[in-house]
Amino acid sequence: DCCLHNGFFQITGHPIPLELQEGVMNWNKKFFDLPLEEKSKVSLQTNTWNRGYELLRSQILEEGTQPELKEGFYVGDDIPKTHPYFVNKRLNSGPNVWPAGLAGVDDFKATTQAYYYAAVALAKDILEVLALTLDLPEDFFREYAEGAVATMRLLHYPPQQSDSDAKLARGIGAHTDFGGITILMQDEVDGLQVWDKEVADWFDVTPIKGAFVVNLGNLMMRWSNDRYVSNLHRVINRSGKERYSIPFFFSGNPDYVIECLPNCRKEGEERKYAPTTVEKAVLGGYSDSYGRAERYKKAQEGGQEKVPVVAAKEVAVA
Repeated sequence: DCCLHNGFFQITGHPIPLELQEGVMNWNKKFFDLPLEEKSKVSLQTNTWNRGYELLRSQILEEGTQPELKEGFYVGDDIPKTHPYFVNKRLNSGPNVWPAGLAGVDDFKATTQAYYYAAVALAKDILEVLALTLDLPEDFFREYAEGAVATMRLLHYPPQQSDSDAKLARGIGAHTDFGGITILMQDEVDGLQVWDKEVADWFDVTPIKGAFVVNLGNLMMRWSNDRYVSNLHRVINRSGKERYSIPFFFSGNPDYVIECLPNCRKEGEERKYAPTTVEKAVLGGYSDSYGRAERYKKAQEGGQEKVPVVAAKEVAVA
């Protein structure tokens, strides 16, 4: 029902222990407590495979808003430069980078990687359940999940200033995720909101200790011929507190071809999307959001007027 309605739900009873969840969240906070100089030494600008630190205001996911009030740290499958994915420049594939200036960096690395691989396993479990909800064999998504690329972001949202323009300032602007499924761990500070098209309003996603928020991405919506929903969501941190979260984006095997699933179109009905690979679909989303931020910065430097704000309802309809 959630997949049909807005593509969001929360899960408990999963196999990732609370101790590991708390451990990686504690390291998340310690990393962002580092001075900017130390964090910048592992900037993702120093490599081409999306690993390392991302500055505040590097991205705009919602057209017409200001660059986003978040900073991040990208982690993925820690593969060597001899791996075929790295050699062939596949989607977000390469060795991780670690902050040498962080006290206890070896434990930071071990805890973060343990959590990452536990999330990979959980994503595969969730895909088996999703297959059953679509009246498909439980192992239907196994080939898609083998050799999968997934990206994890440690995120920090500073509290938004009380006088900031609510129509422009975002922790993350309204957007849909690019990949297959996303598994999100929140801390105790809220701020995540999900759009509900039936009532045309935003709903807060209350953090639940030990639970994960799961949402479907654009690939799953495309794959299901729009039967399942990849829904708009955003973060606005009005709490007055520092907010931390860890989203895990499961993209899938970069070479896997996404085309309309069985049972997701009636006999004789045309598919809504042409087949495409996982890599092509996800890279398009990255290009749009980061390019938007660069255009905004150039416009500000050149003294151009800001792009008019697009109302959330209009974004949802679009």
